[in-house]
Amino acid sequence: MDIKLSRRQMLSLAAGSAVLATTGTADRAESQIATKARIAIIGAGAGGTALANRLVSRLEGAQITLIDPRAEHLYQPGLSLVAAGLKPANYVVSKTTDWLPQGVTLIAEAAAEIDAESQIVKTAGGQSIAYDFLVLAPGLVLDHDAIEGFSLDMVGQNGIGALYAGPQYAAATWKAAKAYTETGGIGLFTRPATEMKCAGAPLKHTFLIEDIARTGGTRGKLDVHYMSNNDSLFGVPIVSEKVRMLFGDRGISPAYSHVLRGIDAGAKSATFDTPEGRVTRDYDYIHVIPPQRAPEVIRQSGLSWADKWTDQGWVECDMATLRHLRYENIWALGDVAGVPKGKTAASVKWQIPVVEDGLLAAIEGREATETYNGYTSCPMITRVGRAMLVEFDYNDNLTPSFPGIIAPLEELWISWLMKEVALKATYNAMLRGRA
Repeated sequence: MDIKLSRRQMLSLAAGSAVLATTGTADRAESQIATKARIAIIGAGAGGTALANRLVSRLEGAQITLIDPRAEHLYQPGLSLVAAGLKPANYVVSKTTDWLPQGVTLIAEAAAEIDAESQIVKTAGGQSIAYDFLVLAPGLVLDHDAIEGFSLDMVGQNGIGALYAGPQYAAATWKAAKAYTETGGIGLFTRPATEMKCAGAPLKHTFLIEDIARTGGTRGKLDVHYMSNNDSLFGVPIVSEKVRMLFGDRGISPAYSHVLRGIDAGAKSATFDTPEGRVTRDYDYIHVIPPQRAPEVIRQSGLSWADKWTDQGWVECDMATLRHLRYENIWALGDVAGVPKGKTAASVKWQIPVVEDGLLAAIEGREATETYNGYTSCPMITRVGRAMLVEFDYNDNLTPSFPGIIAPLEELWISWLMKEVALKATYNAMLRGRA
């Protein structure tokens, strides 16, 4: 059935979704559980902060400790918009403490050591935090050092972009990308061979920069190449095929199985590993996304998978419950979790109730009931004002939230609007424990 909505109806849908996101679970009626449990959460990003807020409302007497040195909280889904000149750098920045509830202790230090046998976390400042339950939510680290010849001080100069590294680098990326849209030349848009947060981000940046040049009347000057790390353009086959078709329509050339290994900024050349050996490609603009791994404290903790992702260190956990397979009082949440999907903010939103239920069940001595099915969402921006709302699960099944209204593989203004109006409101509500 075809359902057509007017522009006003679509705006109302997006705005309504934002309102639901901020109020849908604001007044949860569950009774509080009395406990003296000591709960440590490593990481005050989206997952750790949201979980802390939810636990405070559910537990009476618990000792909840967040461990994270970062003074700033980053709304990472907004970095792609900053790197395309659509939002200022401060759009993605807030204070970590702005989101934390009363009743949570923040230790503004990095976790330096985890002793799962003794149930102690040691911080870089020498503190020891004993716990009964531990949640690992530190996010991931960007391994820029793995790209030979690259350093972050290059971003924004000589045609080099790297939006993942933070708001100032996303803004600097726009400086280099804007110059490229005006002067033209060869553009290389890369992605790493490791697992990565928001695997759609490299595609979004490619699409946006191409569209900005097209709109500006300079598209004919650009030779745009997307350097895929394998023989696909996206991990979900049907989405990969749709992207391939869009690339064909937009004149974007895919280069399969090209993994960036190094750049020579002076010569404006990049080296890639391919099945045929190393090759060198010239560029006028290159977007660098480095390999991504679990933080060092996780990789050295003995809590990572021993037989897969061994170069990346993701936490060994059950893909449905997110509970550690060897330590029943430990859970993984967000980017660091060693599961086949789920390194997006939308995934975190669906993982949080699972970890919350697991913790509460352990405290109450019952079986947990909530499970995570791998839900991942990617508002795949394909041009300014158009996006595909791609949602899928562990089995690569499309799982649209608005069936019959928002087609997941169509470039729609409403999907763009959902990102512009609803997504940040949903994210903020999630941080507060309300979504």
